[in-house]
Amino acid sequence: MAQTDLDARLTAIIAPVVATMGLDLVRVLLSGQPGSLTLQVMAEDPATGQLTIDQCAKLSRALDQPLDEADPIASEYHLEVSSPGIDRPLTRPDDWTRWVGHEAKMALEPKVDDRARATGTIAGLDGDVVLLTTKVGAPLRLPLANIKQAKLVLTDRLIAESKPLDPTGADEIIESSAPADNDNDTPDTEFSED
Repeated sequence: MAQTDLDARLTAIIAPVVATMGLDLVRVLLSGQPGSLTLQVMAEDPATGQLTIDQCAKLSRALDQPLDEADPIASEYHLEVSSPGIDRPLTRPDDWTRWVGHEAKMALEPKVDDRARATGTIAGLDGDVVLLTTKVGAPLRLPLANIKQAKLVLTDRLIAESKPLDPTGADEIIESSAPADNDNDTPDTEFSED
């Protein structure tokens, strides 16, 4: 997962603020086109693996001044601070050991063994190589450098092992039986196995 110079600069500004608040940085992602850019900062409380709404708001306010002073983005942008959620992105080497036994899907660039995508159960990390077992039991070794995007697959096991979300700071909780859209993630079609 190669970083651009701008990615590295944004991370250098954001990471110390996140750490000062006792949180772990999960992802910094600048997306969109000039004039409609979004800077997504995804973080988690190491005790819970999530952020409350109040923590998101505090982190957003804490990032305002350092980002304004450094002014790393040439055009206007929208700052979005969020928790990683249950089917979280896998962005750090430690994620591959933390989530052993859970299913993941990923986009590969460049391809590995002629695969542009892979899905399977995380078996661990061997140095800088992700160990994955496909649904048919075949082992895969995927270099971290080739994993463009990765996320956990929402399964019953993952839900059962996840801590309930903390609604602190929410004005109203609306429960629905309809599937929720998660606009923070790439559509699942991008990760389907080839």
